[in-house]
Amino acid sequence: MKRNNYNINSYISTTYVISQRRLTLIASLGVTIGIAIYIFMISLSSGVDRFSTASIFKNTSHIKIYKNEKISAPLIDNDGKNIGVIINPRIVPESDRIVNPLQLIDLLNRQTSVQSVSPQVSANVFYAAGKSQISGHIVSINEEADRMFNIGSTIVEGSMEDMHNTANGIIPGVGVAEKLNARLGDNISITSSRNVTKILKVVGLFSTKNQGTDDTKSYVNMPVAQQLLAEGPDYVSVINVNITDYDKAVSVARHFSFLTGYDAEDWITANESTVASEDMRALLFSAISFSILLVAGFGIYNILNMTIKQKIDEIAILKAMGFQGKDVIRIFVQQGLIIGLIGMLLGVILSSILIFLVSKVYIGGDIGFFPVVFEFSIFAEGLLFGLIITICAGYIPARKAANVDPVAILRK
Repeated sequence: MKRNNYNINSYISTTYVISQRRLTLIASLGVTIGIAIYIFMISLSSGVDRFSTASIFKNTSHIKIYKNEKISAPLIDNDGKNIGVIINPRIVPESDRIVNPLQLIDLLNRQTSVQSVSPQVSANVFYAAGKSQISGHIVSINEEADRMFNIGSTIVEGSMEDMHNTANGIIPGVGVAEKLNARLGDNISITSSRNVTKILKVVGLFSTKNQGTDDTKSYVNMPVAQQLLAEGPDYVSVINVNITDYDKAVSVARHFSFLTGYDAEDWITANESTVASEDMRALLFSAISFSILLVAGFGIYNILNMTIKQKIDEIAILKAMGFQGKDVIRIFVQQGLIIGLIGMLLGVILSSILIFLVSKVYIGGDIGFFPVVFEFSIFAEGLLFGLIITICAGYIPARKAANVDPVAILRK
């Protein structure tokens, strides 16, 4: 008997949907637009956030370990009785050298959360261009740094292998090379802030499509960077660390600082404004998309509410024939679900088309094509929210229909 009721309820729901084709179409289009925009906006927000994070990691490791400068201590400590005294506080001129870097790197590599570790030496330099000098900076690289920052993907001429095989090699940015009128195989003169001059051979050119970087930065081998700073082969000023889960960089950095005794800066702290902007953008996109879904839900609610008012006599007859309140609820919830499922199916198709079309839009610069992602989890999330809103939009008027008093209606 229950099975027959289920079949009858489904038949009545389907009949209401078919008999009100125009209203069904309008409600389904509302859900279609809501689902499509929700999925598209979340896909767009995720793509932009991932591109922004990837841009950060092109030059920044998840965690940077270094020796920070310190302010001179008071001449008399404040012990509660005496007031601390300090005359002309200033930064103490200490070396930024990391002691025993190889042992430290070995210690970090043994940590389960660590993915890769790379030492680094950087220096401000002047590139000689005839009688004039161009300011810039050099950064040491090795194979681990190449993997960490994906430097090889930015090389437009030459290769990383040429760099590793040439002791005095240099890979300048395309902007630096243009200013110096330098090509592959040319020699360029570099003078560091410590007045050390070296002649280096251009073995490659890189382009990040970021003018500020391409016009100033160059890559050199570690020994060259050390020599430019008049330091020995054991000199390292920064140790870059990538971990398996970069979202946990804040807590891991605190642990590494305690473990090594040096300062450890996580990428989130170093790029606080950028991360805050990403969070604000994601919240804004989610709020707009969810609001559109709610509007689509209200469309279903209004149509079902209108249907109940139009079919109030039929509902009374059904209840008089023995249909229970839960049967009436099931009829109108099923009607809402049918409308919602039609809209969700069309919404998935429409959002897929939008994502595909936008992904083919070329922005240029270091962005390339528009950064939008196509992920199953985002579609599943959109469908889940759409289903919940559809059920709620159908259940509220269905409860109203279930409470109809058939006697009072038939008397009228």
